[in-house]
Amino acid sequence: MTDQPVFFLGEELQALELAGFETEEEFQELLARHPRVLDFGSLADGRPLRLTLVAREMGVPTSTESGPAYWLDHLFVDADGVPTLVEVKRATDTRIRREVVGQMLDYAANAARYWPAALLRRSFEDTCAKDGRPLEEAYGELLGEGSADGFWLTVEERLAAGQMRLLFVADRIPLELRAIVEFLNRQMRQTDVYAVELTQYRGGEGLRVLVPRVHGEVATVAKSPSGRRTAQRTTRAEMDAAIRSRPDPEVRRIATVLLDRAAADGRPEGGTAKYRSMSVHYLVSGRQVPVWTLSLQDDPVCDDLSFAFGSITHHLGRERAAAFAASLPAVPGLAERLEALPAKEYNAWPSVSLTALAAEPGALEGVLSAIRGLVDGREASA
Repeated sequence: MTDQPVFFLGEELQALELAGFETEEEFQELLARHPRVLDFGSLADGRPLRLTLVAREMGVPTSTESGPAYWLDHLFVDADGVPTLVEVKRATDTRIRREVVGQMLDYAANAARYWPAALLRRSFEDTCAKDGRPLEEAYGELLGEGSADGFWLTVEERLAAGQMRLLFVADRIPLELRAIVEFLNRQMRQTDVYAVELTQYRGGEGLRVLVPRVHGEVATVAKSPSGRRTAQRTTRAEMDAAIRSRPDPEVRRIATVLLDRAAADGRPEGGTAKYRSMSVHYLVSGRQVPVWTLSLQDDPVCDDLSFAFGSITHHLGRERAAAFAASLPAVPGLAERLEALPAKEYNAWPSVSLTALAAEPGALEGVLSAIRGLVDGREASA
């Protein structure tokens, strides 16, 4: 790229000179206010891509027990629920060459593990409140008539499956970063990686021109369509097949009873992660509330049941969430995670292994009783 000006032709010809961003804060604020400069490509149905800001300085934890360890510059989503993680660097920052890549991969790996739907939703709604934007208007533009509950669960599932975009944005993209981006984009099947060079030109009377240039699109097009997983949801038949392969008969019983009761009392929804999973919503106080997820991994030892306290708290309030936590059985492993909930303001996904449930007499019945109590609006006895 040269330092040649660009020309604006109005009543007379005006030269706009190349101008860097004075601070990274200025650069970040520009992207937050005008995400269209990052809109390239299209949605699954062919509509133009339109990114919507979820949050600036989005916290990234490294465990379920910790607060944010890192801060991502921007998190955006599109109408398909695909998250877009953005890191911004000016060309004068030497980290733009290699260090930023490891930083971004760290953010993506931990976001896939520790960003539940309730946190994503709250972050988006907090951003709308700070910007003075009515939620009805924001959701209308993003989803049309779609459900906000279902949308944020889709975003969470896409994160867990690695279906996301990683964007490195700078006023100049060095060759070293371009090479890394193109390599990663060829190798990563679920995740698309881009570098966006956003060049700024300034002229008289405050005139500014922004020229984006995207690197990595060729590698994205070259990906094999069969290698890129579509968001197909786990079916009950797939869950049953996985359950039958479990060696412990008590684990098989627990998983089957959970799914049978879910079909009778709630709304089960298959997950889109690489492993088999099913989440269950219940109609509580007039709302469809996600309550638990059953996950069946490739290694049966890792099979677990997790409880969506972040979503429960968001929909029903902390008092109801606390009553639900108190009513769950004190199974080893789960009990310690439940005790930590108040310190996290009940925004967490405590889980218990199916093996631990199988080893504790009456544990399954206690879990089912607690769920009934939550749905019925009363404190259940474990």
